[in-house]
Amino acid sequence: MSYYTVRGILSRGMPILFFTSVLGIVTGQILNSELDNLISVPTILLLVPALIKIGGDTGSILGARLSSTFHMGIGTTHIHKNPVVKNSVIAAFIVGITASVALSVIAWMMSGFGDSPLGFFTLFKICTISGTLELLAVFSATIAIAFASHRFGIDPDDTVIPVIATLGDLVGITAIFSTLYLFNVI
Repeated sequence: MSYYTVRGILSRGMPILFFTSVLGIVTGQILNSELDNLISVPTILLLVPALIKIGGDTGSILGARLSSTFHMGIGTTHIHKNPVVKNSVIAAFIVGITASVALSVIAWMMSGFGDSPLGFFTLFKICTISGTLELLAVFSATIAIAFASHRFGIDPDDTVIPVIATLGDLVGITAIFSTLYLFNVI
């Protein structure tokens, strides 16, 4: 029961808090460096918060499911043979892609109120490609962090969700700008 002391919680939580704070600052600086490009296309400015949350939130859902799997004792060291891991990844991926597609429709409808040069298919491609890139990277990191935490005797609840939520922002911003440059939007 000494695991849940104030001192224990602080000693395990402070390095994670420091790490996620640094990642958050880096993400903010990347976003700040592209601010002029974002302001020039307001529809993209609308997409950024929602797209980066899709990866972080679905990654956190996946991390919570994996953590529960380890706590119940049904986690294995063989990722590809574990049906709980496979089914959790598939379900989270379906949720993430569905959210990306729905976001493209909402952004297209909202862009009708302004003067946006982006059509529906351009928004659809931006949302689905950047969403897919983000989901693949975040889910890979989620699985790696969850299994590493469990293997080294660290509670995955203490590491996976805070790190993945912040990492989702960083990967999401990177995926969005990569996709925008790919399609010459900015």
